[in-house]
Amino acid sequence: MKTETLTADVLVVGGGTGGTSAAIQAARRGAKTILVSEFPWLGGMLTTAGVSAPDGNELAAFQTGLWGAFLQALKRQQPGGLENAWVSFFTYEPKVGAAIFAHWVKSLPNLQWLVGQIPKEVLRQGDRILGVRFDDITVHASITVDGTELGDLLALGNVPYRWGWEDHATFSEPSAPKSLTDPEDPLHDIVQTYPVQAPTWVVILQDVGEDNIAPKISSTAAYASSSFQGAWEGYGTETFLNYGRLPNHQFMLNWPQQGNDYGVNLQRLVQGASAWKAWATEAIAHSQDFAHFIQSELGDRYGLAKDAFPKISGQLGGGAFALHPYYRESRRLVGMTTVTELDILPQTGGSVAALPINANGEMSAIAIGNYPNDHHYPGFVMPLAPKSLHWGGRWTGTPFALPYEALVPASIEGFLACDKNISVSHIANGATRLQPVVLGLGQAAGMAAALCVEQGCQPHSLSIQALQTALINDPDAPAAIIPLFDVVPQDANWRTRQYHYQKHPKQYSISGNENISSSQYSAFSQTDSDLTSSFQGLFKVEMKGETWQAQIQLSESQQMSLIALHPNVYKQLQELKNNQKITVLGIPNWAAQWLQAIKIV
Repeated sequence: MKTETLTADVLVVGGGTGGTSAAIQAARRGAKTILVSEFPWLGGMLTTAGVSAPDGNELAAFQTGLWGAFLQALKRQQPGGLENAWVSFFTYEPKVGAAIFAHWVKSLPNLQWLVGQIPKEVLRQGDRILGVRFDDITVHASITVDGTELGDLLALGNVPYRWGWEDHATFSEPSAPKSLTDPEDPLHDIVQTYPVQAPTWVVILQDVGEDNIAPKISSTAAYASSSFQGAWEGYGTETFLNYGRLPNHQFMLNWPQQGNDYGVNLQRLVQGASAWKAWATEAIAHSQDFAHFIQSELGDRYGLAKDAFPKISGQLGGGAFALHPYYRESRRLVGMTTVTELDILPQTGGSVAALPINANGEMSAIAIGNYPNDHHYPGFVMPLAPKSLHWGGRWTGTPFALPYEALVPASIEGFLACDKNISVSHIANGATRLQPVVLGLGQAAGMAAALCVEQGCQPHSLSIQALQTALINDPDAPAAIIPLFDVVPQDANWRTRQYHYQKHPKQYSISGNENISSSQYSAFSQTDSDLTSSFQGLFKVEMKGETWQAQIQLSESQQMSLIALHPNVYKQLQELKNNQKITVLGIPNWAAQWLQAIKIV
């Protein structure tokens, strides 16, 4: 069959989180860009995979780049606001997120979006990637960006990659197993059972109300209630449901404890289409059975949210089920450098990881993250080196910066990675795989690809400083490359501080703080100000070891945890006295029983 041939400056394959952001950024920079996706929605983890409860980069200072722009758009467009669940500060209907990405893409005349295409062949000449052949089109491009969920182009193009675990000797990671084969190793059973982290096929439930009955959720032939016994043990049913509560009385099911993570024979993910389909059929059935179990145990007011996702002919997902699984791990590029656990852990005595320095002595950071390292292996608890700190009245992850070299193959030209397929170890992937981080990686890859076209160079020789400067100065979504707790992107000196550590990385404090007087900060603007209410009560603080928990007592019978995401407000919290009468302008989260303080007056 004859195929159509197209030409672009930048080809992005995969409409996931990283691929979508890469295509948007490349086109905004001016490159003629083609984005090819399998599904009619864009956004990957954030939309098509149904994980509309993003983790990490929640602090105001880390809400930069396309991640920050996405949050602002969500706040404007999601009716009822984003404070609905306790797992995330930002929960929304997947269709709202998909509409935002579609609008951004369609507003760019130099960005062509092709839907319903799967890569079949990577065009390669020697050590250079020239483009990709799909079902019925072929695209030639100066730079090809792999934004697929499982790093498909790595395999198709014979680009060196890793899959699965590395032992301790490989990267000296503190959480890695000493041996991958020794039965005496404490991690032996996990390693042998799960070559990679378990994915989840997200399903969304609809609460039709206590006086109504939802259609019955049927079980599958594989159903065994014992698989889900104890799912909400230690939480209770209300807390379990509120974990992933969405607007409009819906619930995202992405639950690790006796829930719908599915990790049976995960080698099938990369053993071809038929093996993948066999695994996927089991995975979606497992999620259907979990939904059936919940309805059976908690009542027939809970049914399937049948309009949560579009129905697509020939696809397993759709309706109440995500369009594809939430993959936590991919094939991973062998890059110019590999991000390891040592690169994401906080420095001794500090709260931030060291900034990445490349072989030329350059500080090469291009994206930031802060999520605690998190691994999913059903039936096992994976011990990991601690990577958390207490900030703003709650626990969060310690921040880190990721290097440009992790996007670039060690020996292949014309190619960049931009999703969970970057050059990262199995262990470190547990922190780099989250949605905000991948949006940042995609933005950096898209900017790098466009700059390569502008400058007529290959990714290996691109000026990292030029890339960093372009990200910091982007007119639409300026992105941080340096994580600083107390300098938010609205501050007048935000760019100045980013540039300072770009040039003087050794001066970066292990505290991650600038300790600039709060009078130099601009006010924290809220696009969802209509959701901000005034609360009056007594400030209560309880010491818990070296940490503390703040609450506002609204009445004799009602109190809420008081938390902050903005450094100004965090400083105010620290200065309050126990039993002090306060007025708080904030956004309540009734599911989580916290009040996000916007201003204390």
